[in-house]
Amino acid sequence: MAAPLTQEQENATKEFIERVNARYRRKLFGSPLPWSTAVRFLYARKFDVNRALALFEQHEAIRQREGLNRFDPMNEPLHGELLTGKFTVLPNRDPSEAAIAVFTAHKHVPASSTHQTTLQGLVYQLDVALQNPLTQRSGIVFIYDMSNSKYSNFDYDLSQKILTMLKGGYPAKLKKVLIVTAPLWFKAPFKILRLFVREKLRERVYTVSVAQLLAHIPRESLPAQLGGSLVLDHDGWLEHCLASMTTSAVSSPVPLYDGKTPVSQKRIGIPADIDITGGKDAPPDTWSSEEANLNPPSSASSGFSDDDSLHGDGAAMTMVQLVEYVRDRGRSGLMQEYAEIRSRPPDGTFNVAKLKNNLPKNRYTDVLCYDHSRVILSEIDCDKDSDYIHANFVDGYKQKNAFINTQGPLPKTTADFWRMIWEQHTLVIVMTTRVMERGRPKCHQYWETEEGAEASYGYFAVKTVTVETDPNYTVTTIQLTNKKTEEVREVSHWQFTSWPDYGVPSSAKAMLEFLDRVRRKQASMVNALEDMWAGHPRGPPIVVHCSAGIGRTGTFCTLDICISRLEDLGTADIRGTVERIRSQRAYSIQMPDQYIFCHLALIEYALMRGHLQSVDLTGFDQGADEDSD
Repeated sequence: MAAPLTQEQENATKEFIERVNARYRRKLFGSPLPWSTAVRFLYARKFDVNRALALFEQHEAIRQREGLNRFDPMNEPLHGELLTGKFTVLPNRDPSEAAIAVFTAHKHVPASSTHQTTLQGLVYQLDVALQNPLTQRSGIVFIYDMSNSKYSNFDYDLSQKILTMLKGGYPAKLKKVLIVTAPLWFKAPFKILRLFVREKLRERVYTVSVAQLLAHIPRESLPAQLGGSLVLDHDGWLEHCLASMTTSAVSSPVPLYDGKTPVSQKRIGIPADIDITGGKDAPPDTWSSEEANLNPPSSASSGFSDDDSLHGDGAAMTMVQLVEYVRDRGRSGLMQEYAEIRSRPPDGTFNVAKLKNNLPKNRYTDVLCYDHSRVILSEIDCDKDSDYIHANFVDGYKQKNAFINTQGPLPKTTADFWRMIWEQHTLVIVMTTRVMERGRPKCHQYWETEEGAEASYGYFAVKTVTVETDPNYTVTTIQLTNKKTEEVREVSHWQFTSWPDYGVPSSAKAMLEFLDRVRRKQASMVNALEDMWAGHPRGPPIVVHCSAGIGRTGTFCTLDICISRLEDLGTADIRGTVERIRSQRAYSIQMPDQYIFCHLALIEYALMRGHLQSVDLTGFDQGADEDSD
């Protein structure tokens, strides 16, 4: 039911109708403005009559200029435009109850559709969505899906017209604009298009990956192509629109569109008492069905806050205190501490990783992915299992989802690996294992080792551009091409090669230098993106893997987080950091020697950077190295 208006809102509505009828409506249409239409404009401007009048005037001018006042959805070319599904309104809502509208860029062919026809398709559907009082109150989220789109699909002038209409010429609150998987060529037009949006709304325009989209919209409210579980029924929605607008034409002296009632139409059981006068029930959002799914929401975050990670809370020590603690506990004490951490049961479920079709995608049967933090790929050809990859999001220091911790790709999962790199906009890959160790395969050779060499995986071409060798690591610049969209990106691959087959490095110096260079490379690549990256200042997730993705991978992330905290606060919490990583990536830090190495490496870093003047670890027994991942 529509919520009743307050007395103040009713008075504003009466004033608005009187002023519109006196100034505009009779002149344009010869009929008084309906109460329900007035309420929509007032809701869009928080019942500020003057602002609502300005919106109404702009709205009428745009409709007049773009030919949006009289059209029939059953006539061509509009009928064909609607059937493309390039624009649709989803049946479910965002957490604030806002309606969700989606424009799918790759379905738009500028040469085949005029601006007028495309805009008619938009306003026809938006008018129906806005008949629901809940949408009037809560507004609209606009998703511009650029997945798999090419430059030939982009129409700058049309985009400008849509933004101009939505920002100040349409009676709905535009809550936010989410631009999904924006290609690099979109960088220049995006800068200009942002100028057409009010400064207040500009802060609500986000460029996000599919996974980051799930931080804004629940999984159950999104279709599969956007990482969700909703079964989209665009045809059902169009039938709902037809039924609704036909009812409007009969019930209202001035319908929101001036279309004709078709001779025959397919009814789908939608109630006919659509809210036109402001006092009847709105149609329920039931034109699509949903399916139960084992896939939980991804933990992916837009990362716009730089203080949304748990790392940095909890117990902490100064470096002087840490040295004393390590010396007093000794090697055996730290091993016991690690044993306590390891004895805790997993903090989550592994249902998706255990599905029959997903089990072969796991390198090790005893190392599985948590459901709650797993990376969710976009589905391929409606295959629900195609969204699985053995990878988890892991928080960094004051950064949600700073890392993606994953296993070394298998031959059968390499195409999915590169798809994940693409969809997550990853710039840097960190590999802390060799392809072969002790005569055993640890990871598939998923990139070419020779400069100029190229290989294809799925719809991605992977070309090695440059190779830089160091005694401890190898840096490879990779050109990653999406063969569907012809977009090209650069990915920097960092392979740490001096981790011994058994145990941990005898000195942390090489690892610390490696980590520092990785961070500097990530920062320079993020800076080069400029306005194309609207997420966390430290950039998209760094993909980190060894063989199982828990031992050396967890060690690398622990050091990065602890070093970032030390530089920020002057304190460290190694145990707390390891526990938090393990809560997102099960079994991280696989061996006690890796846990001990984190302590010694952080102390070595503090000594190198002047956080400590001297270190006395007399009596600390480093012991024999053990086999580790």
